[in-house]
Amino acid sequence: MSETLLERRARLMGPNVPTFYAEPLHLVRGEGVWLWDADGRRYLDCYNNVPHVGHCHPRVVEAIARQAATLNTHTRYLHEGILDYIARLTATMGQELTQAIMVCTGSEANDVAIRMAQAATGATGLIATDNTYHGNTAAVSHLSTRRPPIGGYPAHVRLVPAPESLAPLGGSREGQARAFAENVARAIADLEEAGHGFAGFMLCPFFANEGFPMLDKGFLDPTVAVIRRAGGLVVADEVQPGFGRLGDAFWGHAALGFAPDVVTLGKPMANGHPVGAVVTRPDIMEAFRSAFGYFNTFGGNPVSAAAAMATLEVIEQERLMDNARAVGDHALERLRDLRHPMLAEVRGKGLFLGAEFVHEDGTPASGFVESLVERMRARGILLNRIGRAMNTLKIRPPLPFSRENADLMVDTLAEVLAETEVPA
Repeated sequence: MSETLLERRARLMGPNVPTFYAEPLHLVRGEGVWLWDADGRRYLDCYNNVPHVGHCHPRVVEAIARQAATLNTHTRYLHEGILDYIARLTATMGQELTQAIMVCTGSEANDVAIRMAQAATGATGLIATDNTYHGNTAAVSHLSTRRPPIGGYPAHVRLVPAPESLAPLGGSREGQARAFAENVARAIADLEEAGHGFAGFMLCPFFANEGFPMLDKGFLDPTVAVIRRAGGLVVADEVQPGFGRLGDAFWGHAALGFAPDVVTLGKPMANGHPVGAVVTRPDIMEAFRSAFGYFNTFGGNPVSAAAAMATLEVIEQERLMDNARAVGDHALERLRDLRHPMLAEVRGKGLFLGAEFVHEDGTPASGFVESLVERMRARGILLNRIGRAMNTLKIRPPLPFSRENADLMVDTLAEVLAETEVPA
């Protein structure tokens, strides 16, 4: 009896390896915003932020192939590619963020950022929200909340309540910024009293895994002031909102209106080629380089640098940030026209959108949203869900997503909502 692909996967990769959807997809090809499975069925990708400029973008593919055919080696040799890219990348940031370390993943980037904060401050205490994800290394997983670490969270980590959209901290949207800052101040005081000191706060500036609540520009200002007074660093994890996705700013921290000390990058940086980076000021970089003998064999190798540069050039030359703003505004307007008794709020910015569903009594409609995702997948539309209770539909397509793509997605969602039975 022949093995199924899932059975072979379990035999060779072990149990509990995550997959999307109750019936996982066997994908064999991608182009632009489209994916094809092994049976030839086409899917509209409304979720995948790895192919930031579209699946298999020809300019990125050509840059990878050309450099791989010329030279690819580790990073202890001199090469212009990594330097040209860092100069081009940091020019999009300002705020003295002029130096970078290239790595291979967002997890590595966040791991390095933690050590930067500790080197710059001489302290070890770290803060994150209580509903976040920052990667897979041992150090970074201590800040992530999907599963508690073996033995519990370490003594030098504090998790503060994440901002919410439907149930804001402090009881109101107007009071949420102050309430969030007060929680951070208490966590800092607790770390200092425990003898760890305060090194820094790592956050996604769009609070993506928290369910991307509706927050006004300037929301983080009181929190940043608290962190600055305590001598800690603000680390902005831009893996999800960065590179123009939000439409009105190239970076999530710019959209929210604050200046980070360290910025970390990953998934969309090279359109699927494994590249990440940590960007910071020269004084923080000097502290890190003095404290740690860090090097990365493959980070910023010639092929990776070429892939990242091509991706950045495509974003700029094809005006994909403008497209994210225009198409995102259109999609948000269409989503807000939807009507359903469990649809509590539609929100988002650029091509990062969502819809939160709750039961009549206000409790999260997690199972309902899970069913929506599966029904949309059956209709050829790939979405997913997010948030503390996983009751927010998450829409995060590649940046070439068009108005026609958005209309297809919303029209299909309207049909599925009309056909999906409301739980009693």
